[in-house]
Amino acid sequence: MGHTARPERFFGVYLLYCQNPRHRGRVYVGFTVNPARRVRQHNAGRKKGGAWRTSGRGPWDMVLILHGFPSAVAALRFEWAWQHPQASRRLTHVGPRLRSEASFAFHLRVLAHMLRAPPWVRLPLTLRWLRPDFHHELSPAPPLHMPIAFGPPPQPLEPKQLAASETDSKPQLDLGPKASCVLCARMLQDEEGPLCCPHPGCPLKAHIICLAEEFLREEPGQLLPLEGHCPSCKKSLLWGSLIGQCHVDAEEEEDLGLEEEHWTDLLET
Repeated sequence: MGHTARPERFFGVYLLYCQNPRHRGRVYVGFTVNPARRVRQHNAGRKKGGAWRTSGRGPWDMVLILHGFPSAVAALRFEWAWQHPQASRRLTHVGPRLRSEASFAFHLRVLAHMLRAPPWVRLPLTLRWLRPDFHHELSPAPPLHMPIAFGPPPQPLEPKQLAASETDSKPQLDLGPKASCVLCARMLQDEEGPLCCPHPGCPLKAHIICLAEEFLREEPGQLLPLEGHCPSCKKSLLWGSLIGQCHVDAEEEEDLGLEEEHWTDLLET
């Protein structure tokens, strides 16, 4: 019997561009679980939840966002590295901003190299241009498994909606006392967080470690799967998307506070 795929949480890292003539060309990198709300906060100022670096310098436009991170922690680490490329050992080859290089161009250059560097190169990210008129081709280009999209991102679910969706979908997992992994035939337990194929009608239920080992057969020498084919329906699956669906209930309302000012915003010098 199939199941209903559980909704993925939205974790995004975005780039703001300042349209204020006095500060035109400034950019800001941030994290959000709700892009529309976050840009309103930035334009409303610090007292309304905006960041210190953007307060009083608006209007700001959110021109691009990367989403598809498997967790808030993964997105926040990406945000920090994009903000501080000179401090990341993964980005030492990028070099500093050139004298003739605009801040926007520099941040795109850093982003292009981040998407080609471990550990980010194996994430199931989508690069979405919210303002198509700002679109630039990245060099180097993103990996083939990272699509480039245009327009508004999927509407994130609010915590209450998410909880309701999870409640509706959980019974359909049918983890009865005899439910077993399709790969090893051992029993599945609720606390083990079995992975389920999101394709309609597919009966796959498997232990995380079992499915990871199955995917890695197609990528010898790797420690973390990138993608593979479902053992049941044979359709292609991204590992990061599977993990995101499995753990959507691991973090709830606390994620909403993560996009507010964190310690980097409090450094006013």
